[in-house]
Amino acid sequence: MRLRCVPIIMMITLILLQGVSAYTISSLVLTVYNDGYVRVEYEILPAEYSSQIELPLLGDHYENVIVEDGNGNPLNFRLENGSLLIYSGDAGMVRVSYYTPDLTAKEGVVWTLHVATNDSFTVVLPGNAIVVDLSDIPLEIAGNSITMPPGNQSVSYTFNGRGAGSEGGTGSSTYLPILAGLGVIGGLAYVLWRIKSGGKSMPTREEFRARLENLDLNEEEKRALLYIFYKGGKASQAEVREAVGLPKTTAWRMFKRLERKGLVRILKGKKENWVELRF
Repeated sequence: MRLRCVPIIMMITLILLQGVSAYTISSLVLTVYNDGYVRVEYEILPAEYSSQIELPLLGDHYENVIVEDGNGNPLNFRLENGSLLIYSGDAGMVRVSYYTPDLTAKEGVVWTLHVATNDSFTVVLPGNAIVVDLSDIPLEIAGNSITMPPGNQSVSYTFNGRGAGSEGGTGSSTYLPILAGLGVIGGLAYVLWRIKSGGKSMPTREEFRARLENLDLNEEEKRALLYIFYKGGKASQAEVREAVGLPKTTAWRMFKRLERKGLVRILKGKKENWVELRF
């Protein structure tokens, strides 16, 4: 009698497990303030079969936690042991935001933001900030925003002493210091890239086509990689999809295949994903 119950119990357990924690983080934005506080904003895509999400949070203290669906309707949640249990129901998108003082530390005049995550993330610095150090080569720099790759990352910065308000990323006149700092970082990033790539320059079109012929690829994959190469080694998924003429789901599977083969890296952006060559 007990043996007959085992398969039933296992089936019930699997069903319950499928309803929890299946999701994709489509966007993670950290807005840094002059006093060291950081606003953390997630955009989450629940899996179709998931009715609950268990989200580990950055930091140890959380203030003004807001959880809502894509239409701005509040969702029920429970906060415990550094994780947020969200009852997402049938929501197609979940937005989470909160404030925490735990991600930044100050030593002298230099502040450092420390983040450990399995997803790429974007840091929005105050308008009067000057970047002095990065733990890794950024995926993208746009104005006072820096997109960093996954991992244990840090961004160090200081202030120029002008326009020190409490809001991050405001005031066009304060962009110049951060742009100057980012220009230096961009130069360092290029040097690091040259070191990591063994000092090799970008191949010519003929050389790149020859590389493709030596790989086990179908015609759509070759056209996609060529298009990304012509765009300078990086392009949005939507651009590539339209250029090759593929439906969205077919293109998504193609990008995943290319990523598994180590030929591209998929970068998550605020509004769309990007594809970057890796060979």
